[in-house]
Amino acid sequence: MSSTDHGTGPGTGHGHSTPGDGPAGTVERALRAALYDAADSALDTGASLLAADPAADAELARRGAEFVAAAWRRGWQPADLVRWVRRELDDVHVGLVTALITAQARDDRARGRRWAAQLAELAGDSGDRPAGDRFSQATALLELYRLLLRLPALEPLREEEPHREARPGAHSRMLTRIRALLAKAEATGFPQEAEALTAKAQELMARHSLDEALLDAQGPDPDAPGACRIGVEPPYEQAKAVLLDAVAGANHCRAVWNETFAFSTVVGFEADLEAVELLYTSLLVQAQSAMAKAEAAQRAGGRRRTKTFRQSFLAAYAHRIGTRLGEVTAAAETEATDALLPVLASREVAVTAATDRMFPQTVSTRLRGVTDEAGWTEGAEAADRARMRSRPPLP
Repeated sequence: MSSTDHGTGPGTGHGHSTPGDGPAGTVERALRAALYDAADSALDTGASLLAADPAADAELARRGAEFVAAAWRRGWQPADLVRWVRRELDDVHVGLVTALITAQARDDRARGRRWAAQLAELAGDSGDRPAGDRFSQATALLELYRLLLRLPALEPLREEEPHREARPGAHSRMLTRIRALLAKAEATGFPQEAEALTAKAQELMARHSLDEALLDAQGPDPDAPGACRIGVEPPYEQAKAVLLDAVAGANHCRAVWNETFAFSTVVGFEADLEAVELLYTSLLVQAQSAMAKAEAAQRAGGRRRTKTFRQSFLAAYAHRIGTRLGEVTAAAETEATDALLPVLASREVAVTAATDRMFPQTVSTRLRGVTDEAGWTEGAEAADRARMRSRPPLP
């Protein structure tokens, strides 16, 4: 990961004129006063300048759009930016950055399907807007600009759009079936049924991945691996990262966790990336539900559960789920034709090479806090109650 890029963002005086008066001059003086000094007094000075000049609002919003555009140049995406603002600041600032992203998107270039989906999701995740007097509103905006100015550069993601349309409608129908299975797994109150539904979803994902690999190999212009970022939020983020890594590995992808910014980058082919996103989200919901039931049972038995219980539970759950998903995928691949095996091998090499290019230096992290035996046992049992069924043979 690149080091933090200081002093090169918009609103810093680089590449901007500095008029002595007027709205642009007000904004320039406010930003110079507030963005480079962490003291509250500097923030108050900048906010006072902005509060006293309502005519500066449009110029201040324009500078905000430039900060957002600079974040995109540094490799950030809409979901990443909102996640980081939510972690570092408050709901008021989430509302402000969401509004800036939405406004900037109107003048931005097209950036791919996943980017568009993130923008669409922001429409229902606006946070709170600053209330109160102009001084309070200006203070919140300057706090946000301070954070945006100091964003580091992230590894750029290339969102690969498939070169072909495989069996029109088949892809969306498959995703609809998978989503329906996972929704039932999340909603049922019976752990064995949830596990069986999840296993069936993974079977469909494995089958779809094989179909996509074969079609891609037969096309004139094979696709290349892409990448996406998936949030890995506290608490128990280490165990959640292990769960995401297990899901990624079972679906022919690689995951690299960034603890500082609370996400993992998943590298793989597009159909597999979609599978990872769907399955990880569902398994996290199921794990939280199973953990709550296990804790209730522990309390009923007079034993008080702690943070280490939850960490151990999720770690064991991730470990067992990874094993079981891998078994489903392996069963699918044992039935693959001789023509498909070289294709799978070449795609694995391509994913590994793409991951190594993006992340030439990675380190392994030892999972901390897995010391509660009861938590580990309960987590393993939650992931191991149902018998995994192998899928029907490929036609």
